[in-house]
Amino acid sequence: MSVVRTFVFPALRLLVWAVIAVALAVLAFRGGSGNAGPSGPGAPTLELTSPAVPVARGTVTNTVTVQGTVVADPAVTIKATAAGKVRRVLVEDGAAVTAGQALLEIRSEEERPPVTGKDADGNPTSTPQTPLVRTITVTAPAAGTLTSVDVLVDQIVAVGDKVGAISPGTLSVTASLTQSDQFRLLAPPATAEVEVQGGPAPFTCTGLVLGAPAATGEEPPADGGGVPPPAGGGGTTARCSVPAGVTLFAGMGATVRVQAGVVENVLVVPVTAVQGTVQQGNVWVVGADGAQEKRAVTLGLTDGEQVEVREGLAEGDQVLQFVPVPDDTPIDPTTGQPMTGGPYG
Repeated sequence: MSVVRTFVFPALRLLVWAVIAVALAVLAFRGGSGNAGPSGPGAPTLELTSPAVPVARGTVTNTVTVQGTVVADPAVTIKATAAGKVRRVLVEDGAAVTAGQALLEIRSEEERPPVTGKDADGNPTSTPQTPLVRTITVTAPAAGTLTSVDVLVDQIVAVGDKVGAISPGTLSVTASLTQSDQFRLLAPPATAEVEVQGGPAPFTCTGLVLGAPAATGEEPPADGGGVPPPAGGGGTTARCSVPAGVTLFAGMGATVRVQAGVVENVLVVPVTAVQGTVQQGNVWVVGADGAQEKRAVTLGLTDGEQVEVREGLAEGDQVLQFVPVPDDTPIDPTTGQPMTGGPYG
């Protein structure tokens, strides 16, 4: 056993170290790979240039799909239409009212100028007149439920003072739009298709409007057209009205689809081939000799994957599939377009 420890184990240890040394030497001299790749003429190369794609004809359906929320339409403010003293309140809180229904009366006194004349001796006289008393009826600006009456009998009010509010009892769907969505909805339609998971069948939401949300604390307009701030704040919001007869509840999530146009049999290229996606853009045309030419084009509708080219290209032209950019130019992962700041941005 002592012979094994003395001679055999040290010999085995030396053999293992020798094998490791030989392997390291092979890796060092062969470029870190066990198999040397082919080199010289005919050897495969790594192609880093953008492939060319033909300009073809196709159909573009510009449908913008966003996630939204069902919201209750804001209460309509009731304002005093005359200055004076509240004479009577005709409707109590919680009552259902119709547009134009009388809600309260305001007693208004208007001072009249004195009557001037002359007495029997010819001296001028001035006789005061009693004020002109009028009763003005404040009516409901919209139908709904009277949620508050903010005045009391004999209270003095001025023109424009808030005297109550009416909840219309209607619902709308609101959705936040990204910058890309806004560019695709430069000419939005008046309707949108809305689908609520687990709810009724998809329905047409009417009165579609786009606009910046009202600032926090700002009173919405009396026509109920105000747009509440979307989750996260800021940006532009799309809003449309839920038609009567569709059963929904405020707070429900909804998918909103806005179809802003369809064009058929038009020239199209991938959006990745165009620098810019709205109205004007640039493409790189590849000639028969492989030379590249930057060319301005007029753009139309896009579906997010391909874009209509209205002017600047002909069917069959070859364009680079991807906009050429320097290696250090950042690319927007959502659009595939180079981000601004570089020579191509």
